[in-house]
Amino acid sequence: MPADLQAKIFDRAAPGVRKVIVATNIAETSLTVDGIMYVVDSGFSKLKVYNPKMGMDTLQITPISQANASQRAGRAGRTGPGKCFHLYTERAFRDEFYIQTIPEIQRTNLANTVLLLKSLGVKDLLDFDFMDPPPQDTITTSLFDLWALGALDNIGDLTSLGRTMTAFPMDPSLAKLVITAVEYECSEEMLTIVAMLSVPSVLYRPKERQEESDAAHEKFFVPESDHLTLLHIYTQWRVNGHSDGWCVRHFLHPKALRRAKEIRDQIRDIMEKQKMPLVSCGTDWDIIRKCICSGYYHQAAKVKGIGEYINLRTSVTIQLHPTSALYGLGYLPDYVVYHELILTSKEYMSCVTSVDPHWLADLGAVFYSIKEKGYSARDKRVMETEFNRKAELEAQMAKDKAREERRIAEEENGSHELVP
Repeated sequence: MPADLQAKIFDRAAPGVRKVIVATNIAETSLTVDGIMYVVDSGFSKLKVYNPKMGMDTLQITPISQANASQRAGRAGRTGPGKCFHLYTERAFRDEFYIQTIPEIQRTNLANTVLLLKSLGVKDLLDFDFMDPPPQDTITTSLFDLWALGALDNIGDLTSLGRTMTAFPMDPSLAKLVITAVEYECSEEMLTIVAMLSVPSVLYRPKERQEESDAAHEKFFVPESDHLTLLHIYTQWRVNGHSDGWCVRHFLHPKALRRAKEIRDQIRDIMEKQKMPLVSCGTDWDIIRKCICSGYYHQAAKVKGIGEYINLRTSVTIQLHPTSALYGLGYLPDYVVYHELILTSKEYMSCVTSVDPHWLADLGAVFYSIKEKGYSARDKRVMETEFNRKAELEAQMAKDKAREERRIAEEENGSHELVP
């Protein structure tokens, strides 16, 4: 929901009108709404829980804690008299609810935490004295993922790549993308992609205008890659002067895009301090896809059926999300890499890019090998289709880049004019 619609909860209701607010558990502590007299507490909340065996985040509906219940009750009558109605029994509250919410360190991916502790000289993480010890499965999975990325060596010590990754306050996979983008000479583009992955979805899809918003979003789709689609959206937003009105017309969240710009500037500052050059590859998107593969080769999947893939590491069936740009190809690519897995109604891949299997074999030789080299007739047809589509997209990107350069030149010329 856009920020302007969310802000309506603070508007005073007209005389004789009852204001009803439906909120997530963010309303427990993060904000105070004047005039709230009654609170209805369902006794449940949605929590993001990491499954180390699957390497997947799941959104689970779980009972709240006793502390949550007290916070919810405190929302009622905060600025006047009020009541809270709990939709569960006192016995359930006393016997079934935890006293406190499960600490986040015990239910999230710890790759970033493990990388930080390794940089501080902690050798044995399994015996480390955590205040709230996380599951050992989560720690060992994080150690394996960091080893797979090249951040740790075979005895668990930081590599030079891993030490550089600690300078970037982000998920290790994203940090590796930024670092390797320098080698692939596409760091300008990768900065944007990583920044866009670091904010909530920029796509706005209101229920009452789904078809209209879907049609608007499809104009930005790069069929080979959801990552490149994010790059395309940001580029178009920049070309159009970072306009909020343009965002509204195209069903995009301007606040999320502005936040992505802030993150991009922060990452760029870190790169400058690390003396990492900013280089653009222009419209050579194959270079960007290969760079993306270098950071995600341990999160790869092979096509199984319509919309279905097999995770190459776990052999678990996972789904391509219906909103993915890859459906625009007209066929499903044989191999893809993904940003993360999320379990909602199904096990979905989030932010997916098609890759060449030879890239997987070259970059992730510890996991993959190619038995048969060369392409089949189908592969050649697919390559021809991709080439034609890519040529059209590259032509459009070249036009956009030229227009952006003209706009910048006009602004610079205008800034040098003398005013009497």
